[in-house]
Parts: sequence; structure tokens; C-alpha cells
Amino acid sequence: MNAIREAAVAAATELCETAGLSEGSIVVVGCSTSEVLGDKIGTSSSPEVAKEIVDGLLSVFAPRGIYLAAQCCEHLNRALIVERRALPFAECVNVLPQPKAGGSFATAVYAALESPIALEHIRADAGLDIGGTLIGMHLKEVAVPLRLAVKRIGEAPLSAARVRPKFIGGARAVYDENLL
Repeated sequence: MNAIREAAVAAATELCETAGLSEGSIVVVGCSTSEVLGDKIGTSSSPEVAKEIVDGLLSVFAPRGIYLAAQCCEHLNRALIVERRALPFAECVNVLPQPKAGGSFATAVYAALESPIALEHIRADAGLDIGGTLIGMHLKEVAVPLRLAVKRIGEAPLSAARVRPKFIGGARAVYDENLL
């Protein structure tokens, strides 16, 4: 379990640095604890594994003022669990994630947050996909893949992304290098 938590900490730290995340940023994370354990997604949900990953991620994000948005599984239509203060005016939906309906990861995030809410949609600034959960629908429009040093959490493959603003204006436009 320590190796799983340490991998989550390393991935979150590198994501914050390479994506240039700052206070108020939102990171969407999808996580299959089944895949972390080396099983097929959706077959071996583990609240214990989820708690280790959540604790590791929050130990990095919380001190930086970065919000974690946990993607639920397909049984909740990939709804998201996030801290209310991250999106104070968002329209929440009424659902409580469970290990077999929402997933162990979203359930653990719900338990760890001060004032969790469930949302149907979000546009996050970066993301971590642990085990092929397909988080892309929750990122802002121009997602840029990141190649992190951490390639797996447990047995689950790890993918990461950041976003950037769209380029507009054509051939004469000048762009702000700090936003790339």
C-alpha cells in the first residue's frame, strides 16, 4: 500500500509542476482500483486502495490550494465529486457514490472532502487517469498529453494531461508564451 500512495504523491507532484498548476486549479482524476490491483476495470473495487491514493493526492493538492475532482464510474454516468468551494455556483446533482455505483475512488474522495458535492460536468485544468477511466470529457477543450515519470500506480497504467487556451487570430496573431 505504501508504494501505491508514494506513486500517487509522485504523480500529483510532477503534474502540478509540469502543468503549471496554481491555487484554484482543478484536477480531474479517474481511478480504477481494480486496475491498480491488476484486475479488469470494475471487477475488484477496493476502498483500502482508494483511500491510499486519495490520501496521497490530497497531500499534494490541498497545501497548494488545488482542487481534486473525482470522476465516478459509468454507473453514475461519470459524475464528479468535488469540494463545494471549488465551484460555489455550480448546479449539483443528488447522488452519493458507493464502491459499486460510483467507485471506491469517488467514494473515498467524498468521505475525505469537507463539503463534497456531485456534478455532472466540469472543465478541469489538468487530469490523471489511473487505469484507463477516460477522463477527457472533463478537461477544458485543448488538452495536452503529459509524459510523467510515474507510468503506473500499482498495476494500472497512468495517463496525464494539462490544458492550454485555444489559439485564435490566424497568421497575424501574437501569443502569450506563458499560456502555452
